[in-house]
Amino acid sequence: MTTPLAYQEHLPASPEWLNKGDNAWQMTAATLVGLQSMPGLVILYASIVKKKWAVNSAFMALYAFAAVLICWVLVCYRMAFGDQLLPFWGKGAPALGQKFLINRAKVPESTHYHKNGTLETPTAEPYFPMASLVYFQFTFAAITLILLAGSVLGRMNIKAWMAFVPLWLIFSYTVGAFSLWGGGFLYHWGVIDYSGGYVIHLSSGVAGFTAAYWVSDLVKFQVGPRLKSDRERFPPNNVLLMLAGAGLLWMGWSGFNGGAPYAASIDSSIAVLNTNVCAATSLLVWTSLDVVFFGKPSVIGAVQGMMTGLVCITPGAGLVQSWAAIVMGMLSGSIPWVSMMILHKKSALLQKVDDTLGVFHTHAVAGLLGGLLTGLLAEPELCRLLLPVTNSRGAFYGGSGGVQFLKQLVAALFVIGWNLVSTTIILLAIRLFIPLRMPDEQLEIGDDAVHGEEAYALWGDGERYDPTKHGSFDVHDTIASPYVNGARGVTINL
Repeated sequence: MTTPLAYQEHLPASPEWLNKGDNAWQMTAATLVGLQSMPGLVILYASIVKKKWAVNSAFMALYAFAAVLICWVLVCYRMAFGDQLLPFWGKGAPALGQKFLINRAKVPESTHYHKNGTLETPTAEPYFPMASLVYFQFTFAAITLILLAGSVLGRMNIKAWMAFVPLWLIFSYTVGAFSLWGGGFLYHWGVIDYSGGYVIHLSSGVAGFTAAYWVSDLVKFQVGPRLKSDRERFPPNNVLLMLAGAGLLWMGWSGFNGGAPYAASIDSSIAVLNTNVCAATSLLVWTSLDVVFFGKPSVIGAVQGMMTGLVCITPGAGLVQSWAAIVMGMLSGSIPWVSMMILHKKSALLQKVDDTLGVFHTHAVAGLLGGLLTGLLAEPELCRLLLPVTNSRGAFYGGSGGVQFLKQLVAALFVIGWNLVSTTIILLAIRLFIPLRMPDEQLEIGDDAVHGEEAYALWGDGERYDPTKHGSFDVHDTIASPYVNGARGVTINL
């Protein structure tokens, strides 16, 4: 049977190994993940914070997206997915030359062998060019930094943030990515992290909490918390726009988890379905708990529940059955709710650390929960479709499943430990040159002091009218309206 013309080799643009469908899906998935950050999280951050921090919060996300891309192609991609330097780190090198980017995509350290030295799983070589893989993995790295930023919004010195982003990408993110995805020691040990429950969410949650800790007033070199007035009252400035950002985040997650198999495959389809099922379940459970305990549903709570569901399913999106996705959604809508609404208020440490958007609960707790649940619920047949270690399965399926759960736990401890240490060292190093926290004068004013810009040309941030600041207001000092019939009014002289 003759191969259709569209699928025949046409050198040099369409080599024999190129699958146009896989390549099209991978670029689409990468774009969807990119849209989660730009504009998804930019909009979400700008609208969920107090009005005076809208510009600064959006800019922190915008800057991180751009800075990560340049660092990624200069050195970080190959530190995460290149040749091995250490069991947890790859050799850094540029990913810019056309000879590198037009070749077939390959993760060189992904070849997996049996203990006796025979080949168990061949090298991962997707049917698309390296350029598609470099960009797809960039979007994951970028969103990790942007999620981390949610912990320090409203007080971190923007110059310190600009230094922090490339340093954390190099010394923290690439280590987790290589260890779990790029052929590092956790990858070959058989730890399951389908699409970033550990690499992205546990890392960003722990690193964000660590950064928020070092910006509390516990020791002299910490960033410091927000002003007391901001901690006590930090209402979103635009709930409807916040929902728009959350919607982009949810829909973009189909690319997040659907692109992880590097192919438009059966596993990709299962991952997309499970992602949405888990998110919807989690949102409903979180909202129900809000109604039961607080008497009314909360839009912000619904967004938090959506987020924890998306995070929880990520480590096992294509590896669990859809009924298991509902179970994971029920747990992700309840356990992080308890940690945020109950344990947070009872823990002296959690109260002291000023985690602005509660990233610890929505990402660290939910990411850890998802990784451990994957160790229980990963289905053997689905695991066989994707994982390098054959016979992988969750504990509920017997066999080696109990060992799998142990592997998930050990990997989580490694990710937590590495991020605690690396984030602390990076912030202490930056502190030698740049203050981590904005001065109180800037914290009082917000965007106008930091950027010379404001988000809205509207009155107030909840302040009362102060004639000493804004001019006099005299109801007798008015200009009579020329309109004597119909609607009437006065023109006020300020």
